[in-house]
Amino acid sequence: MLTVKALHIILVTSWFAGLFYLPRLFVNHAMVEDAATRERLALMEFKLYRFMTPLGILAVGLGFWLWFGYGFAGGWLHAKTALVVGLIGYHLYCGKLMRDFAAGKNTKSHVWFRVFNEIPVVVLLVVVFLVVLKPF
Repeated sequence: MLTVKALHIILVTSWFAGLFYLPRLFVNHAMVEDAATRERLALMEFKLYRFMTPLGILAVGLGFWLWFGYGFAGGWLHAKTALVVGLIGYHLYCGKLMRDFAAGKNTKSHVWFRVFNEIPVVVLLVVVFLVVLKPF
């Protein structure tokens, strides 16, 4: 079980690295003017998204393995699961935003992306406190 927990933590950390960085690339992409830089950022976004998606899938898979395989229980776990579902939605929405940028269809400002970039930070804080404190 400790190996599964360790792998889960490593994969979650890696997935979050992508969730933190991809929207930051969007901030830069929304500000840039020249075509060469836009293409370079679109390629970086695509490669990062392609790399972080399997990490997220494995992290969620191991999380469910820990939950159902080892019988963790409590309201905190249901709250954490709801936040993870939200993160999956966030991840998928990042994919849509990435495709919009690649197609030249972005309509959002760099300021919007700066706020959007903070969502995973807030979710991570709440999830860590739920897992460590198990308040309910």
